[in-house]
Amino acid sequence: MDDTARKKTAASKSRSETARAGAGAGKIGVLLINLGTPDGTHYWAMRRYLKEFLSDRRVIEVNRVLWWLILHCVVLVKRPFASGAKYRSIWNEELDESPLFTVTRSQAEKVASALSSYEGIIVDWAMRYGNPTIASRIERLAAQGCDRLLAFPLYPQYAAPTTATANDKVFDALKTMRAQPALRTVPPYPDDPVYIDAVAESMRAHLRNLDFEPEVILASFHGLPQDYVDQGDPYQQQCLRTIEALRNALGPPGARLKLTFQSRFGRAEWIKPYTDKTVEALARDGVKRIAIVCPGFAADCIETLEEIAQDNKDIFLKHGGEKFSYIPCLNDSNEGIQVLVHVIERELQVWV
Repeated sequence: MDDTARKKTAASKSRSETARAGAGAGKIGVLLINLGTPDGTHYWAMRRYLKEFLSDRRVIEVNRVLWWLILHCVVLVKRPFASGAKYRSIWNEELDESPLFTVTRSQAEKVASALSSYEGIIVDWAMRYGNPTIASRIERLAAQGCDRLLAFPLYPQYAAPTTATANDKVFDALKTMRAQPALRTVPPYPDDPVYIDAVAESMRAHLRNLDFEPEVILASFHGLPQDYVDQGDPYQQQCLRTIEALRNALGPPGARLKLTFQSRFGRAEWIKPYTDKTVEALARDGVKRIAIVCPGFAADCIETLEEIAQDNKDIFLKHGGEKFSYIPCLNDSNEGIQVLVHVIERELQVWV
């Protein structure tokens, strides 16, 4: 090694040591946060979960007094039965937990393994609604010596009822702590090339294994009330960015990709086009073969496994369709873990 190379290496080492010293001697906690899941499928477990979820002011923004009456006198009386039946149709019976719980735990374990070469990084996971709670996991990370925290809501596209409410709970937990960790939150990544390439490759792999070629591929994202978007929520525009990037990454098959929105709740107008209405219209118009992918979900859950893979399949077949396939989320696949690790490494620059 010549003198110039030695000087560059020494300077780089010095900068690294200075950065580590400036960052502090404690550990770094990485907290993966997903939406949530009930503890069981029976009435009271569903009621507890739905009460927490539907009491969130980020989720339901209508008049609080009116909504309290509707929630407690109508929704929480009837909906736990229907929701429980839906969850039972996809429940992980072997582990007695929801698929979202199973996958999110596995994601955290695999991300931790992938980041094991870094010294002092501890990966954990939590749910915005239900268990494990965000506050309990932040406390656990702090107890393990973490003086820095990266909060990672697992949503590629930002929305106030998803990303923002997860961050709110992180902030609420920190407000109770005498010694707060330094905090970073992961920004949305709707057209990040690593994310887009992973989704595109998962789609290509799935389509190669089908015994039919879809005439139309729907990219179904969770919906949002139109009023939320009108007030400035960037979610719809970020979904459009994802779709455009996916079309480009897929090449010719991308021309068959159409954007829709699912999971409406209540009577208000939501952003369009609606997934179920689009599926029905395609079947009525003579389309016989479709596939649906859900790029806005990091893990399969009730909205993908029951609403899309079951309900929308039934709608399509009922109205004249013949071949239907749901393309799974990235979940804890190698490609899915690579996306999460990529985002984490990007956001932990300077800290590591």
